[in-house]
Amino acid sequence: QVHLVESGGGLVQAGGSLRLSCAASVSISNNKVMSWFRQAPGKQPELVASITSAGGPTYSDSVKGRFTISTDNAKNTGYLQMNRLKPEDTAVYYCNLRGLSFGDFWGQGTQVVVSS
Repeated sequence: QVHLVESGGGLVQAGGSLRLSCAASVSISNNKVMSWFRQAPGKQPELVASITSAGGPTYSDSVKGRFTISTDNAKNTGYLQMNRLKPEDTAVYYCNLRGLSFGDFWGQGTQVVVSS
């Protein structure tokens, strides 16, 4: 059984920062992709950032230059550093870990609220 546990969400003022963590119960390396998605009320889910062990990170245009995705393979943990937060970043953030022969797993989500 694979478990992903997000943490680090909360309430922050616009312009502030938060760091989300995603702790996995399995190795996050070996050709797996870790991603962060978010879903705001009444909106479709959005892929925010992804990172693989083989390639560099990718970001949505809406967060590029403000958010940084990273992993610590020794801790089986992924991170999303969010800087210069905007009210439109308010959403539930989910981490996702997937691999071709591994499957597709999701965390329970962590709420981020950015006040103006």
